[in-house]
Amino acid sequence: MGELTELNEKERANALHRFQVIQPYLEGQSTLKTAAREQNIPYDTARRWVSRYRHHGLVGLAYKRQGARNRRRMKMELQQIIEGLALQKTRPSAAAIHRQVKEIAQQKKWPVPSYGSVYDIVRSLDPALVMLAHEGTKAYQQNYDLLYRREAHRPNEIWQADHTMLDIWLLDEDGRSVRPWLTVIEDDYSRCIAGYFLSFNHPNTQHTSLALRQAVWRKPEPNWRICGIPEIFYTDNGSDFTSRHMEQVSADLKMRLIFSTPGMPRGRGRVERFFQTINQLFLHQLPGYAPEGKPIKQPRLTLVDFDTRFKDFLLIEYHERVQNDLDNSPRARWEGDSFLPQMPESLDKLDLLLLTVATTRRVRRDGIHFQRLRYMDLVLAAYIGEDVVIRYDPRDMAEIRVYHNDSFLCRAVCQELADQIITLQEIIRARNRRRRALRGTIKERSALIQTYLEVHEDPPPFESEDETEPKKLPVKRLKRYYNE
Repeated sequence: MGELTELNEKERANALHRFQVIQPYLEGQSTLKTAAREQNIPYDTARRWVSRYRHHGLVGLAYKRQGARNRRRMKMELQQIIEGLALQKTRPSAAAIHRQVKEIAQQKKWPVPSYGSVYDIVRSLDPALVMLAHEGTKAYQQNYDLLYRREAHRPNEIWQADHTMLDIWLLDEDGRSVRPWLTVIEDDYSRCIAGYFLSFNHPNTQHTSLALRQAVWRKPEPNWRICGIPEIFYTDNGSDFTSRHMEQVSADLKMRLIFSTPGMPRGRGRVERFFQTINQLFLHQLPGYAPEGKPIKQPRLTLVDFDTRFKDFLLIEYHERVQNDLDNSPRARWEGDSFLPQMPESLDKLDLLLLTVATTRRVRRDGIHFQRLRYMDLVLAAYIGEDVVIRYDPRDMAEIRVYHNDSFLCRAVCQELADQIITLQEIIRARNRRRRALRGTIKERSALIQTYLEVHEDPPPFESEDETEPKKLPVKRLKRYYNE
């Protein structure tokens, strides 16, 4: 930064702004076209900035200095007025500013500046100042605030997690076109994908738990060796990440749960970059691909078909592809340190932590009531009236695990579901279908009653349609009083 000391304040600001535009490309986190498009900068301009930076450093990104012949000769007060008008929230044009300044100069009997001078002052304003004035604090923070990016120095030090709705249409079980959600967990150090989960449903805690289960445990694929418990689990502030369940999971696995600043996703840029890679290298080849603003192609793939192709892309292409900022492939970088990952004691214990939800219930004389189901076990006879903690798997509601004072008591079974596997989501859907059916019955009965009442209403009194017959007018009678 010492090379910027020879520049004035505006030139330094311009140089830093241009560097921030091309920084993702220089660090290998984005292509130059993507970086230029996100900042609304012409691609040729961005290429020119990269060339200047590589030849002259940050100084090369500053505006070229103009000679003394181009120095403005006007009152400082008038120049400040021009700048103040240009920084109005409504973003006036240079012509509108010139007209206002011309009137002010004539009133004050100052030399009237030319349109070119006004335009030059407006154009040379600090871009950060202009963005803050016209687009607000959030846009300014996204483009100019100093960014703290967490850097991992070894595998499994930081894992990042995020969700995205993919730009592709697939066929669901009913043959309808639906866009899938993808939950991804990425190792920050190697860029390896440790685990993922695909679903048509909106992301929730269960999706995150299933992705984390795949990420932590050993995979059956020999070329997918990343596993273990991370030191830091870095996510956004979504409700599924900030839930009590995830807090309990992070405490049990002894990993730190850290959230990014709300509304500032740039600290999780690597997992966001992976989502771009999916679009650029994978999705565009598939039937049903439809990015925003483009027509929808007829889908032909189911979620299972897409999952198979996505895993092949992940293990064969993405993990083996050399990345510029790594000088290596993600798989080679993760395996290169030859470290021993920290693993949970068993898969059963990992499932108990990740895939079951804990809640408190009271033991009744007929068992434990939960989700309008009744769970029984002979051991519960000694704990009638006691509060217990139950752990249940949302994927299978046939049984629950019961704990008392942190000690395991039994597995209570629901007799209605004992011989089948029914998920909590299926139970909720069945309830909703039953409720809709009952409401439909009520609506039909109400319509029938209304029709019946209309049919059996007394007919209106008959009125003669003979227009020749004069209508009898009511006779007005005088009131007569008793003492009249």
